[in-house]
Amino acid sequence: MRLNKNIKIILNYVVGPLLFCLLAYSIYHQIQRQPNWKDSFLQIIRAFDSTDIWKLMAVCFFMLLNWGLEARKWQLVIRRIQPISWIQALKAIFTGTTLAFFTPNRMGEYIGRVLYIEEGKRIKAVSLTIVCSMAQLLVTIVLGIAGVIFIRQELLVREGAGSSVIFWMNLVLYISIPVALILTLFYFKLSWVVRWVEKIPFIEKFTNYIRVLDNFEASTLLSILSLSVLRYGVFVIQYYWLFDVFKVELNEWQVFWSVSVVFLVLAIVPSIALLTELGVRWQTSIEVIRLFSTNVVGILATSLAIWMINLVIPALVGSLLILNIRLFNLKKNRNE
Repeated sequence: MRLNKNIKIILNYVVGPLLFCLLAYSIYHQIQRQPNWKDSFLQIIRAFDSTDIWKLMAVCFFMLLNWGLEARKWQLVIRRIQPISWIQALKAIFTGTTLAFFTPNRMGEYIGRVLYIEEGKRIKAVSLTIVCSMAQLLVTIVLGIAGVIFIRQELLVREGAGSSVIFWMNLVLYISIPVALILTLFYFKLSWVVRWVEKIPFIEKFTNYIRVLDNFEASTLLSILSLSVLRYGVFVIQYYWLFDVFKVELNEWQVFWSVSVVFLVLAIVPSIALLTELGVRWQTSIEVIRLFSTNVVGILATSLAIWMINLVIPALVGSLLILNIRLFNLKKNRNE
């Protein structure tokens, strides 16, 4: 059944404020549920009164760079169905970050982005958005595998390295390597995915929406992959600066490889950003990074700062941007 005009008006003008209030309330309660959150907040507050404040400001600037790169990626893929400006793409990214908070493994991000696409093209836009996600996931898994190998080797040369830790690292490698190979094949052969889906009887009627993935230029795929690598580098630099601010003593390679393992775990462990992501992020960071540093409070402060700067702030901005989006066209057309 089609939505009537009054329901459309409610959705267009009430969703934004409700999302903002719900998001702010839920973020507050999620932080309160975490252990040592007060100590972590004190660490962050003290950093503003230290000579390291420029690093915090740089991390905030890199948040804009991070999402700006993601906006460019999305702009590149979405132009196959609708050319949009970089600013519009950035707004879509922020809005997607808002809706991602309410869904498992941030799946709502797709819905938020396609709100900026014309009606009738939104399902195709979801298919194209998956290409961006595939590229970032591929980079995350490949570098995560390298990180697991590095840390595993570090543990093997130490005395008293736990056999259970080595077992789990081996298991991660055995699972991640085949996944990386399959994902690489699918990414560079998207036409194969289209052909495969076309052969599935009960979803063949949706193939029209994914044919937009066919004949993707290799140059575009490589550009998206390169931007994904740059985004990954931005994340690592943010962690490096914040570790330094909160006195977590790791060298450059230890930061790079330990953070790569944290990203790998965050990518493969199911979570809902609004309910569990901060807890998963904290626990993973502690388990991995304390192999090199005993400053648990500093590790928690870094994870909290990264979560707030890279996810919470953009999500709050995105909830306000929804105020300016018409989720549905209120003009009548011949199909209504």
